[in-house]
Amino acid sequence: MSEKPKVAFYWCASCGGCEEAVVDLAEQILDVVAAVDIVFWPVALDFKKADVEAMEDGSILASFVNGAIRTTEQEEMAHLLRRKSKVLVAFGSCAHLGGIPALANLWDREAVFDTVYRTSPSTVNPEGVLPQVTYLYDGDRVTLPGFYNTVRALDQVTSVDYYIPGCAPTPNIIAGAVQTLLSGELPLAGTVLAPDMALCEDCPRIDSKPQDLSLIEFKRPHQVLIDEETCLLAQGLLCMGPATRSGCGHLCIKGNMPCTGCFGPTSKVRDQGGKYLSALASMLGIEDEAAIDRALDGIPDPIGTFYRYGLAGSLLHRRKMTSVEA
Repeated sequence: MSEKPKVAFYWCASCGGCEEAVVDLAEQILDVVAAVDIVFWPVALDFKKADVEAMEDGSILASFVNGAIRTTEQEEMAHLLRRKSKVLVAFGSCAHLGGIPALANLWDREAVFDTVYRTSPSTVNPEGVLPQVTYLYDGDRVTLPGFYNTVRALDQVTSVDYYIPGCAPTPNIIAGAVQTLLSGELPLAGTVLAPDMALCEDCPRIDSKPQDLSLIEFKRPHQVLIDEETCLLAQGLLCMGPATRSGCGHLCIKGNMPCTGCFGPTSKVRDQGGKYLSALASMLGIEDEAAIDRALDGIPDPIGTFYRYGLAGSLLHRRKMTSVEA
């Protein structure tokens, strides 16, 4: 009997939703388990780093790494799994483009630590103690992973073969990606394993989108009663559909909420936020400077809106730091 292909899963800087997405395969996960041998999945099974180190290089068919790279330990594991795997997959928005954790790139490490350990309303730390990489206590040395100034996407620290987008990836996207990898007929390296077209192109509300949108204001979901059949952009809501890859199943749209962009851009777009800003500029039907300012007031958090999932992988990458990056 031939040996089943080996696969691995690992969780870096993310919320854990990608791990839940694997479980959400429901009965399909039985097909995956029957087809592969899971040799590393710390969140679900009792595996250790030493187990991976003991494997031969290239002995794992595919490693699915979710989460951005924030610490030295996460970068070390990314390099280790790269070495041990034939295929390394960036699994989910955080590994793909930096995800929501990359919004921390608006600050540096010192500012993050100051907020978390000193100034947040729930913090009680009168001595202002901060985590240290090494600490000597009663003759014993305790160590923690180093914390980088900058959050990075997986391909900014090591080479990545394929990308599975989404926050979190949907079961059909995961199952399709696994089937593709097991088929032996692999796409070109660097392929995003999801449809390469904008979400707007197959949106269930596409017929209600005007040929020429002309907006005079931008609204937020809590400010309006959203019509369940009309194009969300036509209602003045900031839907990221024009700048976002399809494949998610339109889950947000079906929930009567705008797309927030978690599947990232298509292959034709270099910078998702920039693409959407360009689209918005073409939709704005006013020329008076004061009116434009009033309209822009409806976008109180441009970075968090246009680069919610992709700041690390964007042309912006991060805000200029005030301290030296480690």
